[in-house]
Amino acid sequence: MALPPMNSPLSRRNLLRTLGAGTLLGGLAGCGVRPAYVSPADRAATDVSATDKRLNWANWPLYIDTDDEDTTRRPTLEAFEKRTGISVDYVEEINDNDEFFGKISPALMNHQRTGRDLIVISDWMCARFVRLGWVQELDRARQPNVTEYLDPLLRSPAFDPGRKFTVPWQSGITGIAYNRRRLGREIRHVSDLWANDLKGRVTLLSGLDEAFALLMQGNGVDITRWTADDFHKVCDQVEKQIGRGQIRRFTGNDYIKDLSSGDVLACQAYSGDVIQLQADDPDIRFVVPEEGAELWSESLMVPNLARHKANAERLIDFYYEPEVAAELATWVNYVCPVPAARDVLASAKDEETAALAEDPLIFPDKAMRERLAIARDITSEERVGFAKRWNAIAGL
Repeated sequence: MALPPMNSPLSRRNLLRTLGAGTLLGGLAGCGVRPAYVSPADRAATDVSATDKRLNWANWPLYIDTDDEDTTRRPTLEAFEKRTGISVDYVEEINDNDEFFGKISPALMNHQRTGRDLIVISDWMCARFVRLGWVQELDRARQPNVTEYLDPLLRSPAFDPGRKFTVPWQSGITGIAYNRRRLGREIRHVSDLWANDLKGRVTLLSGLDEAFALLMQGNGVDITRWTADDFHKVCDQVEKQIGRGQIRRFTGNDYIKDLSSGDVLACQAYSGDVIQLQADDPDIRFVVPEEGAELWSESLMVPNLARHKANAERLIDFYYEPEVAAELATWVNYVCPVPAARDVLASAKDEETAALAEDPLIFPDKAMRERLAIARDITSEERVGFAKRWNAIAGL
């Protein structure tokens, strides 16, 4: 499969409306209504994949490769359809994790089909689906590429040991972005955000699930096993920094314009966004602090009662072929969950494409990988109380 030159599409995360912890699930729990858990025996429907060569796939906007001349065409998806004879109804309908949860949860609660065979949502939301029994266990016998090529760092998050129910679509890092020229020095630690020369020029992410882990890592916390005390300590610290005027505001993805304009000199940021920013301003840097940074994913899942499960599993495995993963990586510019794709890109004839193989924000190097960790998710029991405190701090 020929690799295209590097493209710089609008970052998919620019479209997100980060609602953070104000979720439907938390609201239900707070009202004393327990969302229906579905037992393993009740999750599967009769799979018609063998006779009905199609599947329905819900994804985020701008999260797949498109053709240079015709953006309605998706080369990797067309290659899958041509190879397998499976027709894919690809719908860019997910703009926010909470919004999509609200859209399909009534069907899942009531043991009804969602009309979707494959969905992509953030791992912190995937954790809820897994806990509620709303997704089906994947058949790894149909997924030899996933078995062989999935990044070891992503293989066993706390919410889904062994990735039985989820497979990363793309991954990323929550770290710190800053303007090296305007600041006049380097940032190496989370605590550097609280330096006097950054007073009023720092932003934090507003969403609870997006913000908390990096701040805990700044305190030396192992985020794979953080505690309530760790959370409240971070809240205390953030309240103190607000009180002294250190934090300009809390943001969704609008930190991008603040950093680009110079209104902000340093901020919590996503690695994929910074790749886009660096194309226009090479003085913008992204750092994984010495204390570490959070590695996250947005993952593929097959919801309960999906009628084309085998077709969906086949598509997932297709995207774990290194050549296919490499082509996708040239477009989305997030951390590629298939490290073997690096060698494919390195051998590309196009110089810009080959350069992506050396970008640590797409293929983290050994030193960076040693500082990355996947945070344990916030449980349903914790969420209501934590959300109440964080939202009050962030002004949500």
